[in-house]
Amino acid sequence: MNGVPVPVAAASNPGTAVRQLRTARGISLRGLAAQVGVSPATISAIENGKTGISIQRLQQIATALAVPAASLVGDSLVGDSPAPPPRSTTASSVSLATGNWREFAPLPIDPVLAAAIKAFVATGYHGASMRSIAQFANMSVPGVYHHYPSKQDLLVKILDITMADLHWRLQRARDEGNDPVARVALVVEALALFHTRRSDLSFIGASEMRSLEPRHYRRIARFRDDVQELLDTEIAAAITAGGLAVNHRRDAGKAIATMCTALVQWFQPGGRITPEQIAKEYAQFALRILGYNAIRQPRSRGLAPVHLAGAATASDRADRQAR
Repeated sequence: MNGVPVPVAAASNPGTAVRQLRTARGISLRGLAAQVGVSPATISAIENGKTGISIQRLQQIATALAVPAASLVGDSLVGDSPAPPPRSTTASSVSLATGNWREFAPLPIDPVLAAAIKAFVATGYHGASMRSIAQFANMSVPGVYHHYPSKQDLLVKILDITMADLHWRLQRARDEGNDPVARVALVVEALALFHTRRSDLSFIGASEMRSLEPRHYRRIARFRDDVQELLDTEIAAAITAGGLAVNHRRDAGKAIATMCTALVQWFQPGGRITPEQIAKEYAQFALRILGYNAIRQPRSRGLAPVHLAGAATASDRADRQAR
């Protein structure tokens, strides 16, 4: 063929399949064209059957739509992979076993979902493909599609599990507190501990919300807002009770939540500081941000000062002497 593009037989009608999948993915003509490296007019012509499409171009479009090329044409043209099943239209439903919020048992994550987590952490959502996920899972691409209709479904399931696991832990931690200040500290400790113990899930949650389709984004963003609201509510209760003194409590609450979610950017398991130590430290940091003075006020349960590596730093000692 000497590199000359070979048009796909018109009978396979790939243009219609491209349009249907593009619409289902919520991708605009311009967006697909940018991913493939052609003009929007070219994609429009392909979808409307006004121009032929080469095998190479077909593969590029299939990659952009996160489907096997065989799903756009007859199997005999590009391989033996079947078309993916219809895209799910319902939200993922996740039910998790609960218990001690400080213990992190394995989650109900199947091999395909585990492979997607590895792929998204390694290359990002947009850098991963169903083929690369299949490679991580050590199975065929059709095998992956048998379990999940699309890459978006995998991301949604990952984030649903993440939020469900985080929510019950924060609620259990809060309920352990015997006074308002203790409840704030425990919520922050649980938030920090989650972001060190579930670091891969937390990383995806922090970096890939933007990759969600609008309907999924709105729903999962509400879960994320609920986390902030839980923390803000406990901070407000502690301020009302006289245990904390801060002028801009909502700004402080956002700063504390961001401080915890940023742990995935630098915390390394297996280092000199354990997740449990850093979580208790972050609880103390949060109370200081909120104007709590653990030296001058009666100590709440679980609020004893915690020092990295079991020893006070020079700045800690100087701070005590100044007081």
